Amino acid sequence: MIIRVRSPEGMHRVEVGLNDTLRILLEKLAPLMRAPTADAIVLTRDARGQEILAEFECSLVSLGLKHGDMVFANVAASARPSAEPNESNNTAVGTTQAPRESAMRVQQDAVDCELEHESGLIPRPRDTMCTHGARAMCEYCLPIEPYDAAYLEEHNIKHMSFQAYLRKVLSDHKIRGDISGAVPANFALPLEEPEYGVRPKCPGAHAPWPAGICSKCQPSAVTLQRQPFRMVDNVEFASRSVVDTLLEFWRVSRCQRFGLMYGRYEVSRDVPLGVKAVVEAVYEPSQGCEEDGVRVNVGPELDAEVARADAAAAACGMQLVGMVFTDLTPAAEPGKVLYRRHADSYFMTSLECRLAAYMQEQRPSACRWARAGRFGSKFVTCCVSGNADGGIDITAWQVSNSAQAMHRADLVVPSSVPSKMCVQEATATRYVPDVFYRYINEYKLSVTANAKPAFPIEYLLVTLTHGFPLEPHPAFRATEPFAVENRQHVHNVQTLGALKRHIVGALDSSERLALVLADFHLLVYMFGLDLLGAEEVAMIGRVVSEPMEAAQRAEELMAMSGWQTLVLMLREAADSELDPRGSVAAGSSAAGSSAAGTSATSSSAPAAAVSEPWACRHCTFVNEGSATSCEMCALPQD
Repeated sequence: MIIRVRSPEGMHRVEVGLNDTLRILLEKLAPLMRAPTADAIVLTRDARGQEILAEFECSLVSLGLKHGDMVFANVAASARPSAEPNESNNTAVGTTQAPRESAMRVQQDAVDCELEHESGLIPRPRDTMCTHGARAMCEYCLPIEPYDAAYLEEHNIKHMSFQAYLRKVLSDHKIRGDISGAVPANFALPLEEPEYGVRPKCPGAHAPWPAGICSKCQPSAVTLQRQPFRMVDNVEFASRSVVDTLLEFWRVSRCQRFGLMYGRYEVSRDVPLGVKAVVEAVYEPSQGCEEDGVRVNVGPELDAEVARADAAAAACGMQLVGMVFTDLTPAAEPGKVLYRRHADSYFMTSLECRLAAYMQEQRPSACRWARAGRFGSKFVTCCVSGNADGGIDITAWQVSNSAQAMHRADLVVPSSVPSKMCVQEATATRYVPDVFYRYINEYKLSVTANAKPAFPIEYLLVTLTHGFPLEPHPAFRATEPFAVENRQHVHNVQTLGALKRHIVGALDSSERLALVLADFHLLVYMFGLDLLGAEEVAMIGRVVSEPMEAAQRAEELMAMSGWQTLVLMLREAADSELDPRGSVAAGSSAAGSSAAGTSATSSSAPAAAVSEPWACRHCTFVNEGSATSCEMCALPQD
């Protein structure tokens, strides 16, 4: 008998026997559809793919198929040559899995799973145009979709949330409301990140790039435009002390500072289906500080520091959510800072934009509706700078998916002009497609311009809102903070002596110990000593993440053997052994003690012989009393 099969390649007539199984039909159909294997073909009874034929060992007659019947076939999206995963993408799934199986393997963030259960519809009150009863609805009071253009414009929402954008994309496939269910069978996943590099493993009959290239593997021209959505809508700092701790370094040294923000992602009710990043703490990695910027070595050393901070955050149920840096310059008026970042200068420099693209590319956001299993990133960037009133303000940004793709393809490089991003020149191993951008000229007309050699970085930015909670409940609530890491520049050093003074003095009360342990910098330093086991680390994390039961968790911690060993070691060791250089590194002190330069052999000298610390009148750095010139700027004291 003959079975008719309709596929994207056309209509096929397959001749089979009466006793042949469904697998035999698929094996005969595979070469006609250019499928890699017979298992890659999805066979359905209807065109919508609702009823799948998956009984491979059953005969065609037992499945109800007879001579002249027509079925529908398609090759799974993940098995097509165009959907092969990139070698560098460790989140991609195998090439022989169906879209439903690919989606099931993706572990999304908890906030995305929570939002997928919501319909996202925006309710509207009864309008004056309504003429129906109380239990009826009409076009004037019917709930609207979260991506409604009129609603977004009315509420001044420049970028819709990612979940709202996803609803808009899925609405084209007749999928609306709650999308937490399984991905429909034979459904082509709609989301795909832009790719501006040469396509690897081209099916064309030519040598691989750079020895050969064809129209199938070369990227198309790039037209930059504003991204309509954003992965994160708001950045919320758990308390003002999170920012004040970072600003404390600048107030003492007048040098800029860079930090990594740790917290969690939560649902934001300010925008439909919104996501906010809640920042609980800022970790300051090793860096070189200057008055006009910072130097951070992005590499294995930074990765090792981030891994230690990630472990401490994971124990408390948190993760890395973004980065923050300062850009502050004192104004002539006391207590004021210069207003440097505005519409007439720049909002974000091209160097900062490229760093943000690198950091976002390292931390992609898992998405089961994307063909590669990932889509964009929730990593945010914050800058602490001056505002128009001379005060200190925060701006929050992300770079678009196009910026990540251009960085991934090595198409852009920062320029000497902060507000411009340069397009790389093509080389023997770098293919650079044509890059364009659109703008409104002086005649109010939309004009397309060539982005080479440089283009404004505003086309790569996505703005976010920021704020503080009205009733703050920070997870790290220590009243006597521990020393911040990597602040030797201002004589603020983390030592075992400081750890001893913090912990041993709080062992008499479980409530006090729970309060002392609620300090992120203390946890990172203590976990980095490798003196505590996994059980003790998990219990300390519960002390932080469960504030209502913190005292009880602290009692359980004090009974653990690993914790008792750490306390015994700290109690038995003398302060001189715990502070190798004899410095008094108090946990909450921002400036060093003047006793750091004294020697143990000169204890018989009168105390009056030690001079008082003095502040440099040029850079305000606090120097030791015995110094005749500033250690920071090398200028004389007088």
